[in-house]
Amino acid sequence: MKRALRGTGSNLAEDDRGNDYDGGLDLKYGITPRMTLDLTYRTDFSQVEVDQEQINLTRFSLFFPERRDFFLENSGTFTFGDLRGMSGDPRTGASLRDFSLLHSRQIGLRARNPVPMEFGGRLTGGVGPYEIGLLNVQTGTFDGAPAENFSVVRMRRKLLRASDVGFMFGNRQATGDSGGAYNRSFGVDANVRPLRNLVINSYLALTRSSEGDDDEAARLSIGWRDRIWDASAMFRYFGDNFEPGIGYVRRVGMRQYYATFGAHPRPDIPLVMTLNPYVEGHYITNLDGLLETRTGEIGLGATLMDGSRLNLQFTDNFEHLDNFFRVGSDTVPAGDYSFREASASYSSSGGRPLSGSLTLSGGGYYGGTRSSISTGFTWRADYHLSFELTATHNALEIQGNSSNADLFSARVKYSYSTKLYVRGYVQYNDAAGQFITNIRLNYIHAPLSDLFLVYTERRDTKNGGGVLERLVTAKLTKLFAF
Repeated sequence: MKRALRGTGSNLAEDDRGNDYDGGLDLKYGITPRMTLDLTYRTDFSQVEVDQEQINLTRFSLFFPERRDFFLENSGTFTFGDLRGMSGDPRTGASLRDFSLLHSRQIGLRARNPVPMEFGGRLTGGVGPYEIGLLNVQTGTFDGAPAENFSVVRMRRKLLRASDVGFMFGNRQATGDSGGAYNRSFGVDANVRPLRNLVINSYLALTRSSEGDDDEAARLSIGWRDRIWDASAMFRYFGDNFEPGIGYVRRVGMRQYYATFGAHPRPDIPLVMTLNPYVEGHYITNLDGLLETRTGEIGLGATLMDGSRLNLQFTDNFEHLDNFFRVGSDTVPAGDYSFREASASYSSSGGRPLSGSLTLSGGGYYGGTRSSISTGFTWRADYHLSFELTATHNALEIQGNSSNADLFSARVKYSYSTKLYVRGYVQYNDAAGQFITNIRLNYIHAPLSDLFLVYTERRDTKNGGGVLERLVTAKLTKLFAF
């Protein structure tokens, strides 16, 4: 049951208030010891913690990670895109936050608002050397947008030395009376270790749509890491119209060249475990060969004996903008920009009752300046109670205009017992002008069976104040094993 109140400002119409009752069903069946079938009907994710707020100081869209259990479980089976590699692998120059052929937040969410999920199914597991993933979800209509069906097929074959090759197919298609519009994606990838210290990652992906916007993407990267040295090189290509309807891509219409070289010795220096000096560079052109981004970085990382880390970086940037973009209320005009930045960060060991981090950075910013400070603290008072505080302050100067972009958050976790716990999370995003509160109580009344009470409120802090959204949710789940 949900009690909802929505609107803009402080004057909320009475028809924006009301109660909503719903129910759903989930089924999990172990077909074999390595193969699991999950089915869901009228799935509801109201108990999931709200997204962590972000401040966007770039011209690209923000990436928000998946938080819903149904999509997080066995999500590694469906991984396809810019892999960072395992711990101990060389730097790759890109991650899944740059490109992922399947980003499950495209399913059941639109502009961070929930879309009704009618039913869904997922089959994941292994057969011999093969890893298989099948996913199908049907969503309902939302704000005039048509109902859609999402289908994904993923298969990988495991090879020696933690290598694998595979393919993925994804289809997003409007259903019902508006059926016909579709977006389809295809991909093949290979992650191979021909030698113990040599890693090769590659993929080729295609997207096709009913509007005729067809294009390709490809990557090849080679990396080496031994006891002392690490180096890698990468090439990526993304067509102008490459758009995976069930995925995420940060930047299209480009060719990217990347290289890095570094070392990670264990020097005979008191209190120091390892040092990691490195250099790296990105060179990005459009498809006509015009330079759009060039980045050169020199860095030094250090891991100390107590588990804390220290990082120093200096970056030289060049950006060519064909179009303007907005940062808050300011505008960065089209043109060429060269600027430099420096940063220093320190994070203490997370194994202590009180831990924290501090990052300082500053320098040029698209013809102006930017200085930032970010800090965070975690205090584990005992095994019942913990507190987290984070704060980020950005001071910007753009085209002679000064502005700030700040973000603050606080999280409290209290576990009364192994069956009852409470989570409180408040955030203030100065750039968006919003204050968000999320309080969740979870009582485990039986094994894998929960009672959730959730309060969520979003307030406007700039346009006269007032409540933008308020939800009170009660959710009961019960596991039946047979």
